[in-house]
Amino acid sequence: RTCLKIELIILAFCWVYIRKFQSRQESEVISTITAICALAIALITSALLPVDIFLVSFMKYPNGTYKVSICSANTVRQIEDTVLYGYYTLYSIILFCVFLWIPFVYFYYEERDDDNMNKCLQVKNALKYTIGFVIVCVVLLLIGTFVPLQAPPGQNSTQWEKVQYLFEELGSSHGLRALSFSISSLTLIGMLAVITYTAYGMSVLPLNLIKGTRSVVYERLENTEDIDDVEHQIEKLKSKCKDGRPLSSRDRHNLQELEGKLQVLRRRGRHLEIAERNCCTKVGSALRPFKILLGILFILVALLFIVALFISNLDKALHSAGISSGFIIFGTNLTNPLNELLLALQPVFPLDYILITVITMYFVLTSMAGIRNMGIWFFWIRLYKIRPKRTRPQALLFLCMILLLIVLHTSYMIYSLAPQYVMYGSQKYLVQVRKNVCTYLICDADAPEDQCTVTRSYLFLHKFWFFSTIYYFGNWAFIGAFLIGLVVSCCKGKKSVIEGEVEPDDSDISDDEYVH
Repeated sequence: RTCLKIELIILAFCWVYIRKFQSRQESEVISTITAICALAIALITSALLPVDIFLVSFMKYPNGTYKVSICSANTVRQIEDTVLYGYYTLYSIILFCVFLWIPFVYFYYEERDDDNMNKCLQVKNALKYTIGFVIVCVVLLLIGTFVPLQAPPGQNSTQWEKVQYLFEELGSSHGLRALSFSISSLTLIGMLAVITYTAYGMSVLPLNLIKGTRSVVYERLENTEDIDDVEHQIEKLKSKCKDGRPLSSRDRHNLQELEGKLQVLRRRGRHLEIAERNCCTKVGSALRPFKILLGILFILVALLFIVALFISNLDKALHSAGISSGFIIFGTNLTNPLNELLLALQPVFPLDYILITVITMYFVLTSMAGIRNMGIWFFWIRLYKIRPKRTRPQALLFLCMILLLIVLHTSYMIYSLAPQYVMYGSQKYLVQVRKNVCTYLICDADAPEDQCTVTRSYLFLHKFWFFSTIYYFGNWAFIGAFLIGLVVSCCKGKKSVIEGEVEPDDSDISDDEYVH
């Protein structure tokens, strides 16, 4: 019942978020439902890591002994399989969304025209373009399935033995390799999205809260002065042709630009007038101290994350076996503040689980803020803008796909921030100090295998060493991107109170529809 309530809350949030940015003119039922469901899947998947950590920790008492109801190996295995199947299910849904559902809906909408193309032809064309994504997914699954991680059989084996070996390997890992390889491949794209959007969002979100927006009264006064100035320039140009002489091509071009600018300024004036009367603007002004405190908290959290990530990467650089091992280390050799904080909160249930959940949602929210402020880019080309009540359906589909990919990489980011805690949670194990005297220690890489259970998330993240190597260098790029974004955000001035509502390429029809 609790899970159902959480899912309903997530769906309600997704519906409100999508409807807030969705264009009322270009909205379509199928694209709206797809965007809401994809965003909900991203949020639900992000919550799986805290659940994974909680379950491996729940199996043991704080003194390091297994609970009576979970003392058998079969029960432990059953809990591990339940979490593993949860990852299977959600990751399979993500594969379905990224490679089939979202591309199909995107191309289905792209094929729509004003003449209402035949629906069958529209579906056919959308499927034709989607097949390419499906082929990529199948190739990734095949590579992950038929590239064994263990040593293959000898050359004197029969062909049947080799085929049987592949099937046995697939069965022994429950198909983990195939899915893990596909998900890891998508996580590489998610890593690029995290470096681009999440790193910037971690700086722009708190600084926007601290700086606030410009005064709506001052903006209206400034906009009125700009309108008067542009009208004066237009009248000056039109006065040149009062005696019947035509304007030069340069003057006609300038006149056209000034008239377009005047149109935008008048629309800005209408929006500023509405914003001045809006209750939300007045409430926002009243909550200004709270926003400043929240912004300071967010920037401190961001700096804590960057320090923890830097120490974790430095630890891997100094104490791992290098590139050939994927920079994997078992345990921590340098003091990581976030990892120590989570371990220190373990005795006070459930503060550590609340903190890891907050960290996960923080990454998701800052990613959404980064996409909102930057828009959707393909290298140096800006594809779509994300604006309230102006966002096209294709842009919302792209946004949800990017969030799905970001969520995949979030697990590795959190592991980098607190490696020991993400591996073992709050588990402890018993150690015999002397005869008839035992003490308990926090689980780490030195613990006996039968005493500490590793989270399923860790197994997914480190199935292939070469992906771990790329993720390691991606963490350094993330730190650099955050520092650059922090400098850029500090240099920018305050945002307009109607930021993103009025653009030169908007039509008057869309403006009137928005106002009403």
